[in-house]
Amino acid sequence: MEKYEPDKIDKKIIKLLMDNARMSVKDIAKEVFLSSPAVSARIDRLQKEGIIKGYHASVDYTGFGYNIKAFVNLEVKPEDKKDFYPFIKKIPNVIECSCVTGDYSMLIEVVYKYTEELDHLINELQKFGRTKTLIAFSTSVEHRDIPI
Repeated sequence: MEKYEPDKIDKKIIKLLMDNARMSVKDIAKEVFLSSPAVSARIDRLQKEGIIKGYHASVDYTGFGYNIKAFVNLEVKPEDKKDFYPFIKKIPNVIECSCVTGDYSMLIEVVYKYTEELDHLINELQKFGRTKTLIAFSTSVEHRDIPI
């Protein structure tokens, strides 16, 4: 099966949705000079192809008291990954977990209200291997979408 390649109109639709995920199909249709049903069909296809993965509100976690953002490097042996993945997916404070190259195999981004909670997580993670934790003082570039 051939991989679906978004065309110029698809890219414009994606850009509009990235700028405002609540934009109506009718308003998108006006911007791309297509009918609403044609835009709906394109959005459906983009979702089925996995290009559009979802629609999200961008939330400032500090508004809920999550003032500690940390990045935890974790060394996990390949044979332990089958136990590690289900474990890490269950932790709600984990924002992202990526398998990476280098001295450590996992890079885990977390947010917590208290350092004691972060300490507890690190103690739990050490069952899987050695850790190295970096606490962020500030973020100069927040998560953002790439230019389409």
